[in-house]
Amino acid sequence: MALVKPHGKMKKLMPLLLQGPALEKELNKATKLKQVRITSRETSDLVMLGIGAFTPLKGFMGKADWKGVCDRYKLADGTFWPIPITLSTTKEVADTIKKGEDVTLVDDETGEVMATMKVNEKYGIDKTHECKQVYQTTDLEHPGVKKVMEQGDVNLAGPVKVLSEAHYPESHKDLYMTPADTRKQFEEKGWSTIAAFQTRNPMHRSHEFLSKIAIETMDGVFIHQILGKLKEGDIPADTRAKAINTLMDNYFVKDTAIQGGYPMEMRYGGPREALLHAVFRQNFGCSHLIVGRDHAGVGDFYGPFDAQKIFDEIPANALETKPLKIDHTFYCFKCDGMASMRTCPHSKEDRLMLSGTKLRKMLSEGEDVPDHFSRPEVLAILKEYYAGLSEKVEIKMHKHMEG
Repeated sequence: MALVKPHGKMKKLMPLLLQGPALEKELNKATKLKQVRITSRETSDLVMLGIGAFTPLKGFMGKADWKGVCDRYKLADGTFWPIPITLSTTKEVADTIKKGEDVTLVDDETGEVMATMKVNEKYGIDKTHECKQVYQTTDLEHPGVKKVMEQGDVNLAGPVKVLSEAHYPESHKDLYMTPADTRKQFEEKGWSTIAAFQTRNPMHRSHEFLSKIAIETMDGVFIHQILGKLKEGDIPADTRAKAINTLMDNYFVKDTAIQGGYPMEMRYGGPREALLHAVFRQNFGCSHLIVGRDHAGVGDFYGPFDAQKIFDEIPANALETKPLKIDHTFYCFKCDGMASMRTCPHSKEDRLMLSGTKLRKMLSEGEDVPDHFSRPEVLAILKEYYAGLSEKVEIKMHKHMEG
């Protein structure tokens, strides 16, 4: 059996990153063009475009694509897409750019030249509409909403030529992988059914259990963690990677799991972001996406299983990558092992409910972590990380995590 085909009508990866002489030529051209400063989120989206993870997008979305994605989960050409991928600037900057003009996109924090773009369109959007449609809220406490509301007033749209992968290949050498890399690895292993496990946390026992459910029925699991900026209180990628490698070395059968990372920033978009996770996992070659409780959620903005339900609301042919939906998982003292709501008949009092937020809260406050919450080797790494922090970050529990 072959791997799932990349997303879109062409069924092939469409990386936009230039290399060799074409890269040198475009870098030289970029020095002579008008510069547009871009945010870290836009930079990470550019890298995703560059490596082909956002296949079949050719650049940042125009108004018809933006509206279609917000309202109907579709690009203007009918291709399924769940979250707008846009670039914004101020009205002052936009007024200096002519339609059809090439500009250079420069990371606002590092000053690095990231790409060139042909500006085919300049348009304004109703930010409140985007937030309501995509995030189901306009509350500025939601980090995804906050980012949209902070965007410039004018969106610039057009095809891009990506000139850099930013810091990711260097700062995450052992984790960072392109869709071409993962597809090659899967093919070398003879895998065709692969479940992606999305994470922004080190893996506790519940995560381990979810991954092993996938391994029971598929060729392997791809533990795929986010490498872009996170919200305050989240654990950085290098600590997560160390903890996950330790878990894999001690508790997984060799060659049943691969760990990798991707260069995106979380939007914390709950159901819509779960769909985006499935879209780009299809490009990475994964046949399934594990969707557990509160996938890509934040605070109390989404119900614990909203991200599972949304897959039933989209057309059956929208995605080749399918959800692997798994109920609440926990340690049950009466079952004497990991279980889920579907397999454990016992009461709430017999269960140790597990969550990454809960674990971070306990560790950040120096509390003892109960037995069966996390593997001891993983806890040792996380305790060392928290002991080294100079400032304590307050971590809020949301209602459906408190179990």
